Order: sequence, then C-alpha cells, then structure tokens
Amino acid sequence: MNPTDTRLPPPDPALLRAVAAACGTVGSRATDRLASAHDASHYLLTPQAVATPSTREEVAALFAATQDLGVPMTFRSGGTSLSGQAGTDGVLVDTRRGFRSIEVLDDGSRVRTGPRATVRMVNARLARHGRKLGPDPASEIACTIGGVVANNSSGMSCGIHANTYRTLESAMLVLPSGTILDTGAPDADARLRAAEPELHAGLERLRERILGNPDSVERIGALYSIKNTMGYGLNSFADFDRPADILEHLVIGSEGTLAFVAEATFHTVPIKQHVATGLLLFPDLAAATAALPALVEAGFATIELLDATSLRVAQRDPEATEELRALAVVDHAALLVEYQEASAHDLEARLAAAPEVFSRLALAEPGALSSEASRRAQLWHLRKGLYTLVAGNRPSGTTALLEDIAVPVERLYETCRQLILLFDKHEYEDSVIFGHAKDGNIHFMLNERFDEPGLLARYEAFTEEMVELVLAQGGTLKAEHGTGRIMAPFVRRQYGDELYEVMREVKRLLDPAGLLNPGVLLTEDPEAHLRNLKTAPTVEEEVDRCVECGYCEPVCPSRDLTLTPRQRIVLRREMADAEAAGDDALLAALRKEYEYDAVQTCAVDGMCQTACPVLINTGDLVRRLRAEAAKPAAQAGWKSAARRWDEISRLGGLAMTVVDAVPSILPKAATAVGRAVLGADAMPAYSADLPKGGRRRRPLAAAEPVAVYFPSCTNTMFAPVGEEGVSESFLSLCARAGLAVATPEDIPSLCCGTPWKSKGLTDGYEEMKRKVAASLRRATRGGQLPVVCDAASCTEGLDILLGAAGEASIAVVDAVAFVDGVVLPRLPVGQKIASGRSEDRIADAPPDLLVGAPRPGRCLEAGRRSRSRAGHRSRRLGLLCVRGRPWDAPPRAHSLRHPSRDRGGDGSGHHRLRLAQPDMRTRDDPSHGAGLRARPAGARPHVRPVIRERAKHQSSALSLPRYWRECLRNGVWVRRSSSWRSVRGVRRR
Repeated sequence: MNPTDTRLPPPDPALLRAVAAACGTVGSRATDRLASAHDASHYLLTPQAVATPSTREEVAALFAATQDLGVPMTFRSGGTSLSGQAGTDGVLVDTRRGFRSIEVLDDGSRVRTGPRATVRMVNARLARHGRKLGPDPASEIACTIGGVVANNSSGMSCGIHANTYRTLESAMLVLPSGTILDTGAPDADARLRAAEPELHAGLERLRERILGNPDSVERIGALYSIKNTMGYGLNSFADFDRPADILEHLVIGSEGTLAFVAEATFHTVPIKQHVATGLLLFPDLAAATAALPALVEAGFATIELLDATSLRVAQRDPEATEELRALAVVDHAALLVEYQEASAHDLEARLAAAPEVFSRLALAEPGALSSEASRRAQLWHLRKGLYTLVAGNRPSGTTALLEDIAVPVERLYETCRQLILLFDKHEYEDSVIFGHAKDGNIHFMLNERFDEPGLLARYEAFTEEMVELVLAQGGTLKAEHGTGRIMAPFVRRQYGDELYEVMREVKRLLDPAGLLNPGVLLTEDPEAHLRNLKTAPTVEEEVDRCVECGYCEPVCPSRDLTLTPRQRIVLRREMADAEAAGDDALLAALRKEYEYDAVQTCAVDGMCQTACPVLINTGDLVRRLRAEAAKPAAQAGWKSAARRWDEISRLGGLAMTVVDAVPSILPKAATAVGRAVLGADAMPAYSADLPKGGRRRRPLAAAEPVAVYFPSCTNTMFAPVGEEGVSESFLSLCARAGLAVATPEDIPSLCCGTPWKSKGLTDGYEEMKRKVAASLRRATRGGQLPVVCDAASCTEGLDILLGAAGEASIAVVDAVAFVDGVVLPRLPVGQKIASGRSEDRIADAPPDLLVGAPRPGRCLEAGRRSRSRAGHRSRRLGLLCVRGRPWDAPPRAHSLRHPSRDRGGDGSGHHRLRLAQPDMRTRDDPSHGAGLRARPAGARPHVRPVIRERAKHQSSALSLPRYWRECLRNGVWVRRSSSWRSVRGVRRR
C-alpha cells in the first residue's frame, strides 16, 4: 500500500462545515472517528464526523444539516447497546457530554432527566427519597436514560410492569423535521396536529388499521405479554388513543430511528430494602423450570436461571460458595431467588413460609435464604460474574456475544434444552444460559471469530436455527437488548407482513428520507446482520480482554477531556489493524494523536478497573507506555529524586511558600511564558488558589503503637486549608482516643511511589519501593502492625508498592477506615449538635439571612491581638468582627479594625469603622438555627459584618463557601455582598 493511501478517507469538507454550523463542536480527526466507532456490540461503522450538541435546538439544526446533504445520522451516548444500534458511517451525534440534568419531583415519586444521565446517577439522587427507576438493567453504571428509552429497558425484577414503556410519564422529543414536542404538555396533541398534520393523521390512520384487524390485535397481545423489544412498539396503538401519546410510546424502543429524546420524565418505584436471597439447586433444567410457577406464586421478586454450564463456569470463581464448589455438576441447574419487601415484618412472613414452599420442589440440595449482606453479595456475584468469567477468559481474537430471547414461561425448558443442543451441534464451548426465568427471558453467551470465513458461516447457520427455534416456541428474538442490526432482518418473520408494513409506515411518517439510523430495527437486506462485523486482533494482554462494554467510562476522570479507557483500548486495536494492513498514513496519525489523548491525559488512577467486568486497569497499560517512552535522563533524574526525597519534597514546599508570598502577577506571568515556550500541555498554569508550602513530616515514636502512621508527602508540599490539616486532625483524634501511633523513623524521605509509577519512571520507582518496603518492614515489626495512610490515592499506591515488593503481609489501611473502625469507638462520648452548618446551606442562603452569633466572652475583633484561637482565625480570614458579649448585654458602640495591606486614613494600616454592637438575640430558623441559640422571630442585629476579599497574602486557598463556614464556626454574623472587594457591613435598624 502506498504510504499516502489510507483506509480512512477524509470526510467531506462541506459536511464538516454544515455540522460545525449546527452545533459548533465537531470531531473529524482519525482518533475522534475511530474511538467513537466502537460500542459494546460486534458491529463497527466509522463515522465521517462526530458532533457533540448541548441543546435540543442544536440537535434540530443537525437534523436539517444532514438532511440537506443526504447524510445519515445516529445518536450515541453510553454505547452499552449490544445489537449494533449506536454506529454509523454518517454523522455520529455524541450526547455523552451534555444533557445531564436530573430533577427530582414530588418528593421522588417522579424524576425528570436528560438522556445523558446514567441509571445509577438518577437512582443515587432518588435514593434519599426511598425511590428508584423502574428499569433496572445490569449495565446501570454506564447505560444512559437516552439508551433506556431507546431500548425500552427492563431488567431483573421489573418485568413488563415497571419497564420503560410502563413508567415513562412524558418526554421532550426532537423530530427529524425539527419540531420539538413536549408530550407532557396538556395541549401536546393539539400542538402535534398543528406542527405535523400529516404525522398526526397518519398515526390516527394506523391505529384504525390495527384495531380493525383482529389478527393484528391478537398478535400484538401475544407478543407484548412477554418482554419484547423486537421492532417498533405497536402496542402503543392498542394502549393509547391520542397520536401524541402513541408517538411518545413508539419512540420507546425505537433505538434512535424516529426521534431524539431530549428529556424524559419517569414515575419511580419504591425501594424495598428488606431482602433475602438464596441459590436453589436442582438436579436438572427440567426440574428448575418446573419450579417456576410455585416460586412466582410464593412472591419472589427475582428468579434468575443458571444452567449446568453456568454452574461449572461459576465453580472456577474464587468467590464461589462452598456448596457450589462441592457440587459435582452433571445436568444440574439453579435458580437464584430473592424476596424484596417494604418492611421487616413482611420479610419475616415470607421467610416463615419459605420452607413449606421449598419442600414441594424437586431440589438437589436443601434450600435456604439469607439476609446477610456478605452472603447475598456472594450469591449475586455468581450470577453477575458469569459475564466476567466467560468473556474475560475467551480466546484472544474472539468476540464475546451476549444475546437474549424471551418465550412464554411454560416453554422455557424446551427452549433452553434445544438451545443447548444447538451449542453442541455448532461446537460453541462454554456457552452459558442464564437470565430472568420469571419472565421467560434468558441470555446466552458464546465466543466467535469473524475474521475466518468458515467460522462466519458457522455463526450464520447457528443464527438461522436459533431464530427458527424461538419463533416456533411463540417467543421474541429480542427481549431486552433491542433489535439493532443483529435482528433487523428477522422482524418481518416475527411479526408477519401486515404488522411489518405498519412499522415501515411509522418510519416513513417520521423519517421520510430514511436518514435517521438507517439499517437499525428495519432493513430489507436479509444479510445485514453479517455485514460490518467487528474483529478483535491480538494486541496486548490489557487490550485483548476488553469486551468494549463501556462500563469504565463514567468513572474515568478524563472522559470529558480526551478519551475514555474503552477508547484508549480500541485505538490500540485500530493501530494494530492499520499496521497489519500497511496503512502507514493512518498509523502515523493515530500514534501522534494517541500520545496526548491517551497517554498524557490518563489519570492512571485505576478507577476504570473498579467498574470493568473483566477487571482491566487501563492505567497499567498507560504506565507501561509511559515507561517505554521515558528518556534515560528522566529516569536518572527521578531515580536521584527518590534517593533524596526528603530534600526534594521540602524544596517543593519552600517554593510554594515563596510563590505564595509574592504578588500573584509574577508567578502567573512566569507560567504564561513557560506555557508559550513549552506548550500548554507541558506547563501547568499558576492559580492564586494554590496554598503555600507545608511542613516537613516529623518522625513520631511510641512505646506501644497500635499502628504505623504513614503521612502523605503532600503534607510537606502543600499547607493545609485552615489551622489543622488532615495529618494534625488524625493525630489529634488518635490522642483523644488514647491510641498511640508511630511513624517510620525515616518518614521524611518516604513516598508511596505514585509520582514515579504513574509516569512510568521505573528506575525511581524501584528505588523508592526498596526504601519503603525495608522501612515499613522494620516499623510494622514484620507486618504485626497495620500501616495507616491519610490520602486515599497514597493508600492505594502504598498497597500496590508493598505487594510488588513481596510485602503483601503488611496491611495498609486508609485513615478514614481506620478512624471509623478503630478510633471512633474509643473516643469519649460527647454532646451531639444538630446539623445545619454545612457550607452548602450557607452558600445558598438569601442575602439577608444571618448565620451564627458571637460567642460569649470570645474576642473576635480583627486586628486586635488575641490569644484565642477564634481571634487568630478571624484575623487570618480578614473578617469584620465584633467582640463577643453575653447574650443579654445591651448594645454599645465599638471601634473595629480590618486587616489590610493598604494603609487606612489614620496611617495605622487598618480601616477604622464606628459600628454598633449587634443585637445578641437569635431567631428560630429551621434552615440555619439547628445548634444555635434561639432568638425572637423578626429580630435583627444592628450590624452585619461581612467578609472582605482576602489579600494575596491571606489564606488564599480558602474559597468563599469556606469563608462562610469559618464565620459560622467562629460565631460571626455574615451578610453576603455582591462587592467583596469593599469593606461593607454597617447597616443600622
């Protein structure tokens, strides 16, 4: 191949201009296009451009731009869909960086959210109200509301009674014509008729067509009595009368082929917190499925099926239960069952009746239920860990396929039996069957290669026979995952010609040009499911295990800056493909862009591993790449720094102190010059919010310590905000609890190793690892004492370092966990003070709301020499304060001084103000009165001192909310002012 040729042709400049004019943010580099081409499915189409709109008006403009040019457009958000719904060779509209709003309504009974918010994010907001979304997909950590609506998501326990179709109240839709419709508006139907008369009339006509055909009504009733996401939701025509309501519910499950959902409002369901779980083992699949009616009648909320292969695979998991590991699996099957109740009384009643229910079942082992959290987590890990075990251990170069079907429950056994025979016939090994048995909905997994013609033919034959099997059982080819590209060729076969033509008419009414996600859900190509298949070339260990599910993306710090962990991995695959194809131009472009987008901007914090189902730490990959690129001079310099870390860290703190003392314009100018010369990516910008340097860590000795304290070296680099930092606070708590801790004798020279490890500086890391391991071996007496670290990232880094050094027996505990488990139980009992002093509450208070009151006998006069802690703190904060007096003291005048670098009118260096003494009475206020002395309603102080903006030399690290909190802690009246640079606050009644 000629070096100038490329498999990735450049996009049309006219298209780029049109898309940029519509939304302003467009990605057209090779990295942008290829990184966004991959989703969780086994399909791959590369977009010409990636647009990132932030408003529904921009989406409407994108519709117009792409239609004018005749270019397809597809929406993409979480990218967790498994059926090929989120790919295009036209314009990919990435909603990942906008549309994140979440608004809880009616005390949690409803929630309004943007399409980018994930299910977990929404449920986290609803949790305080004891509510959650009805749909509960397993991919909740990454799947978004837009995808939930587009796929009509359900899950393990919601069935069809609380899925998206049943719980969506209304939606804000952007139609391909550019019309924006709020289906929740009282006059939504009239607006639809006025804006889209042909669409309105067409929907009415289709409803009459369906209801006038008894065969259509019967077919719809049968197919939608089970979980079904195959084709468009034609049950909308039977369930609703108004075209606006029909349209809203047609969009549900339409996979982005009819409209864009800019906002969705859901009815929520209550969280049932009293649960009990058990794994019921049966001698075979027939016995397990035969038990379903009795278990459903007994009220189990969740009934999950695991076939014999699933059990054999689960036995390999180190966290498998003892009972499962001891089982000699032959033809066994299991049902994971769970009660979910609103009260402890209801759960007790269920548990009391369970033994009698189990006695009627053909169990291979006695059945039992547990409410213990650890036991329940272990059982659920068996079910959810199947994906990890099968996908993570698949042969390199293969693709993991996770599919789902649904049949009437009474036909579940026969369907599973014949599906297993198909696995054997086509030689798919370790193919597991599991799923939501209560709903007749099962998932199956198999591994396949798409780069060999013979194996592709095998997959084609298996798919054809599987389709025949499911349809013969009266089932649906898609229950939860959506039709996508994989089942689009079979929609007509499942529904018949009449209902298929209704679906085609729905598509024509809303998208006459057929440019919105074409080839998804409906297609006339009988082999569409065999085109644009994604291959997985062997690259490297971290890359090869990735199934591209996208679970890692929401926890990645750089997801909104450059790339996500999934994208870092898929670009490694793309580079391997380009190299194998001899595409030198594409390979060079990807390598150049990868350096910054993937390597330099990765936080290497390992957060991706916490969400990854196959436990990939993309940070390990990036650290290795950094190590390979590290220059000898850098390796030598940082190795020297590791040997002299005490001096280096103190020098860094001293530099911060010096910079803090000079006018901020100087370091800002210096860093600006450095950024201009070296590049903005190489030189960080100076900020006046940076603190001054901290103090050198001092060794601590103790005769009988309970732990070895390992303070972070960031305490030396940066001073704490306030008088006491985390190190001082931790030691104070330990002292108050009567617990002695010691540090290594050489603690000033030690570090967790993260600065070296994260940058791939292996020589320096080895030096620090040697020093730390030897020091902690001595300090912990060979691992007899735990090591407590006061920074979470350092805790992780220290744990990894000791493991790499062969000192895994030394336990490393984060300070928060140590305080919670060891210190707090030993603290003396104190008097509880009600909440009400949070900085959020203070920051949100109206301007005239007063927070706090001067404490009796406490001098808070700024500028006055006072030995009280409050006096020192108030001076350092630069507050206008008053001398505290008894609550019933009469008002009188005081002369207050405000610290300032500018000299006052009297030449003293302070501003002098005659202020009246505040009225010491307090008002009973539910927002801020908790923990404060009550005062008569309506009472106001004569004077409301306010915060003056700090000069450069005064506690510059504190933010305004922290100012307000400090005022509250010190009993200072505060009135927020729009002009913080002026000395204000005198207001008489």
